Amino acid sequence: MSSRRMNVLVYSGNGSTVESVRHCLYTLRRLLSPNYAVIPVTGDMILKEPWQPTCAALVFPGGADQGYCRTLNGAGNRRIRQYVDQGGKYIGLCAGGYYGTARVEFEVGNRLLEVVGDRELAFYPGISRGCAFSGFVYHSEKGARASELSVNKGILASGSIPNVLKSYYNGGGVFVDAPKFADRGVEILAEYNDDLDVDAGQGRAAIVFCKVGEGAALLTGPHPEFVFGFSKPADNWSLTKPRFASQNLQQPKENVPGYRKVVEELERDEKHRMDFLKACLMKLGLTINEEQNVPSLSYIHLSALQFTSTKKIVQDLQDIITPDEEGEGRIKDENDTFHVVQPSTYSTKELKEALPKWQANASQAQETQTDQTSVSSKQRQSQNSSTASTSNQSSSTTTEDTPGSQILDYNAIPKTLVIHDTAYPEAKETPYFNHHSFYSNLESYTTAQHLDSSSFAHHLLYGEVVTSTNTLLEKNTKLLRRLPHGTTFTATTQLAGRGRGSNVWVSPAGSLMFSVVIRHPMTHFSSAPVVFIQYLAAMAIVSGIKRYDGSTYKGLPVKLKWPNDIYAIDPAKANETGLSENEKYTKIGGILVNSHYNSKEYIAVCGAGINLSNSSPTVSLNDLTPLLPRAHRGAAPFQLEKLLASILVSFESLYQQFMVTGFDGVMEDMYYKDWLHMDQIVTIESEGGARAQIKGITRDYGLLVADELGWEDRPTGKRITLMSDSNSFDFFRGLVKRKV
Repeated sequence: MSSRRMNVLVYSGNGSTVESVRHCLYTLRRLLSPNYAVIPVTGDMILKEPWQPTCAALVFPGGADQGYCRTLNGAGNRRIRQYVDQGGKYIGLCAGGYYGTARVEFEVGNRLLEVVGDRELAFYPGISRGCAFSGFVYHSEKGARASELSVNKGILASGSIPNVLKSYYNGGGVFVDAPKFADRGVEILAEYNDDLDVDAGQGRAAIVFCKVGEGAALLTGPHPEFVFGFSKPADNWSLTKPRFASQNLQQPKENVPGYRKVVEELERDEKHRMDFLKACLMKLGLTINEEQNVPSLSYIHLSALQFTSTKKIVQDLQDIITPDEEGEGRIKDENDTFHVVQPSTYSTKELKEALPKWQANASQAQETQTDQTSVSSKQRQSQNSSTASTSNQSSSTTTEDTPGSQILDYNAIPKTLVIHDTAYPEAKETPYFNHHSFYSNLESYTTAQHLDSSSFAHHLLYGEVVTSTNTLLEKNTKLLRRLPHGTTFTATTQLAGRGRGSNVWVSPAGSLMFSVVIRHPMTHFSSAPVVFIQYLAAMAIVSGIKRYDGSTYKGLPVKLKWPNDIYAIDPAKANETGLSENEKYTKIGGILVNSHYNSKEYIAVCGAGINLSNSSPTVSLNDLTPLLPRAHRGAAPFQLEKLLASILVSFESLYQQFMVTGFDGVMEDMYYKDWLHMDQIVTIESEGGARAQIKGITRDYGLLVADELGWEDRPTGKRITLMSDSNSFDFFRGLVKRKV
């Protein structure tokens, strides 16, 4: 799309309903502003105005599509179809969805509601049949429901996407036989999980993406754009008491049985639904506004490949667990407090009621520390009592009347640790991470690499939103010292990710973030120095990426940068002339290792983060697929759970070899195979600005080795070795500089 296409036009003419237009405008403005102007248009404007050159997307909301037909059949639809064929985007929601199909079959046999006939746009080449669920009544919520959808994450590779979600439904259709149209550019983005009341043919397609000429169409049966949990437009994802974007939905309707429950279900799933809708809009090629408030901390789930082995961990933790008021347990560690619960005792209501008290105490402590003007306890509790979903346990808030007020101290908030000892967490509990997929892939890769025994990731901690996987392990030594070798902690979003030195950042959804506990025996101190763990991790990440799906990704241009970064060619620079090979690379990930030790072992926490699917601020792995050899350019995007399993199995394989041979010549050659620096000429600050040529790393402590260069870059015979803890590598400037 041209950069001039900055308008998103929402049809508000004949056939549309007021509430559908309001929800549509409200949600799209939140997700697309300020990148686009989201404005309503009439049928007359579509027929007569030159809207196409500046239109990034044309949106038809819910209503009754016979009104759309009466206004736009003929000339109007020809303009719309031509616009999309030439690269435009069409979004059809519920009625707008079946208006974009080749044929509508709505309530066939119902004399009052039946609508049957062909449609001119035909972006979807088949039939939209409805109602998918019986009970629909025009201008009523009697047929409304919180419909459960199963998301096809494999074709929505941007950002963090749930596996299942609830969406408002009231009278929409199902796209009949959608899988049969795959060869005509149709992709199923989500399917209904509930039993349908009409014949859907093959599949249960609820939301589809259709390639149309040079453009595309997004068509839905339900209403993913309807919002139920926002407090007011000026707030970012503030989920307090239900406030609705439509006057028709200001409060649950007492005269509609079950509607209050529908609203409550949809309110709880608001964030998941918005994340899914973002991914759909990004698939259309629209630029999303990612700016949000810092999200709330979530529960941390502990699971294991073998369910019952989590009981052993709980037994090992017994000496540091103290009973709490609710008869469960707490671990008061050096940095954090953990509230330990099991699914059998899990009580969402009790935990939610406890949150305002915890957060008020934490907020009060923070205010005292910063000597800020206090607010009343009642005000503070109101400000801090919101939760983004049933899985969230705290909120980052500031007081509006206190300029410069501080972010809530997350260390003061107890972290809830949920133990799963009879089954893996279900998709509803962890919608952004599929534990079944992860463990299945872990076993598959373990078998493929012929590991005699394995332990990496056999125990998994997962949180949707956490402070830092590294901090939660490394700074809480009571917990850390009792976790098995190979325990892995992964998260969807980190609020305080840790880097080298004092670097701290928010790691957004769309990244692959994990930390691994490595119990390294002290007896291997000399033969297998712990300093090499960061190099093994880097090798494992590159190997895990390239072995992800057989030989498909073997040619992906991903490399290692000394001492602990992952780089890849930027596709935007791949074919640029006038750039050196080094200048075409950009950082996509990094590694951090912290360790404790006693007389028997080092306990290292190896943390890593890779940009998996965010197209900004840096290149993502999924951006690199156009750089694959021609035979593999149609490869599916990376899936988080599968890639994590691939990396961890590669990591364990390398670690087992390292424990036997140390960093020998074989491992050294493996490292250099994907290394960026061999023979690179650099300037070394610590040597008075001397020029030198990189020759590798030492096998004893992983020091960087460089040969000094003199007149006309001839070797002087002097060899220089540099420690990673004292130096950093400015790759683009060819400068090894002192760390400050």
